[in-house]
Amino acid sequence: MQIIVGSTRPGRRGPAVADWFLARAREHAGFDCELVDLAEVALPLLDEPRPPQHGKYEHDHTRRWSEIVSVADAYVFVVPEYNHSFNAATKNALDYLAGEWAGKPVAFVGYGGLAAGARAIQGLLPVVTALGMLPVAGSVHIPYVRRSFTTSGRFEAAAGLEQSAVGVLDGLLRITEATAAARTSIAV
Repeated sequence: MQIIVGSTRPGRRGPAVADWFLARAREHAGFDCELVDLAEVALPLLDEPRPPQHGKYEHDHTRRWSEIVSVADAYVFVVPEYNHSFNAATKNALDYLAGEWAGKPVAFVGYGGLAAGARAIQGLLPVVTALGMLPVAGSVHIPYVRRSFTTSGRFEAAAGLEQSAVGVLDGLLRITEATAAARTSIAV
């Protein structure tokens, strides 16, 4: 499973939230986990001349992104809510590829203010569905994310978030196991 940090801006909260979720995922023990930070991937605004459905990538950065994404059986996007929606870096990363995402489960950890990232996640659901991904029913929502940080900058989950994370991981594991079996039977 890849946990993908969606925010790329300076001063972002995403890496700390993703580290917290990664620790929950490792405790869950249902997945081998990898953290992927879109700031480190550093994709430019989509610049491939052909649609991603063709899988014929011209640029090295796209081929590297394809290789990163292809190895995972499931994804969790850690996304901020910006202006009642998801952020551009997450959408750009999704738009670069097609077949690499198809048939794989996806879940979300959203964070923001009052809406706790819910509007970002709601906006992403039709995007991932159009890519053929299988969204898990539940998500982790972190309201007023700035209040969840200590003065030293460490993320401290509010009451209920641990249970929410376990529920998302349980759902993601069920779908991942079912789809892995289907992908294996198709490949044989």
